[in-house]
Amino acid sequence: MLGLGVAAQAAGTFLVSTPVYLIPLLHTRDGLSLTAAGTLAAAPTLGMVLTLVLWGALADRIGERWVISGGLGLTALFALLAAGADDLLVFGVLLGLGGAASASTNAASGRVVVGWFPRERRGLAMGIRQMSQPLGVAAAAVVVPPLAGSGGAGSPLTVIAVVLAVLAVGCALGVRNPPRTALTPEATANPYRRNGFLARIHVVSMLLVLPQFTLSTFGLVWLTVGLGWNATAAGILVGVAQFVGAVGRIVVGVLSDRVGSRVRVLRWVAIGGVVALVVLAGVGLADWGVATGVVLVVATTISVADNGLAFTSVAEAAGPFWSGRALGVQNTGQFVAASAVGPGVGALVTAVGYGWAVAVVALAPLVALPLIPRDDEHA
Repeated sequence: MLGLGVAAQAAGTFLVSTPVYLIPLLHTRDGLSLTAAGTLAAAPTLGMVLTLVLWGALADRIGERWVISGGLGLTALFALLAAGADDLLVFGVLLGLGGAASASTNAASGRVVVGWFPRERRGLAMGIRQMSQPLGVAAAAVVVPPLAGSGGAGSPLTVIAVVLAVLAVGCALGVRNPPRTALTPEATANPYRRNGFLARIHVVSMLLVLPQFTLSTFGLVWLTVGLGWNATAAGILVGVAQFVGAVGRIVVGVLSDRVGSRVRVLRWVAIGGVVALVVLAGVGLADWGVATGVVLVVATTISVADNGLAFTSVAEAAGPFWSGRALGVQNTGQFVAASAVGPGVGALVTAVGYGWAVAVVALAPLVALPLIPRDDEHA
């Protein structure tokens, strides 16, 4: 079930990331501005924002199995329709609907991990599950540019539609809803009324997702348009960075199991993010192409390391009867922030350049540091 959850989330992330790696094509061939192309790239993320809490509430009510498999089937349908769209507006709307459908896996697959793994192994298990996002981004970075270059924007979408359909069937057959504790007033009480722990984690995650989506959205176009890298080489580097980041999520998950605290490791990740982004901005401004590529891998690895920690903290604090909704709120906050990255950072890059834009984004993890709670909470 963990393997199916990883594959399902990775496939959904591939769809969401596909327009990101169409930016160079749309910008150079079709003449779209970075701001307009970035807005199109944000369409699937915006779709996710609108449905994450709804999918989470549905998972709280009926369980994870049919939420995951049904959502994947819908995502496959919208991906296939988008592959055949000729109008740019219709293309964007269908991508948004695909993102809305893919949100089903975000909350539900996390609930499967929390439900089936004991607390002392959840950091490792959630780290493996959280590999799905960077793996999906890595697959898109490697696959989308050459496929789109030879067959147009519809080619990668057709491929992922087939993969999503197969996974929908696989999850319907292989996923089982985890057992739940007894239905008591304490277990079903609203965890947001208890204290501000969940709200603080949500805000911290919104801040820490800004560097992640900045690098995944504009890393490729920075290397190719800004620094003159070959598109294939840049795509491979970005893919490698996402793969290393996926492994990094497992490492920090195991570390949180060992030290017995999610939030302590989360604080270390935020500090590392500030340092890495400042260094990346420096080598970028110095126009050191090779060094920028190396530091981009490091910064990308750190930028994705917090997700599993925060995700596990939210699920543990919310409990089994609220985790779907709480994880939906968690992801909604992250994707609201992520949706602003495309147009916002695109405009910032246009105004001040890539290096200074990264320097500004480094303020996000710096602001997050004092907001990270001192201790973990468990429902």
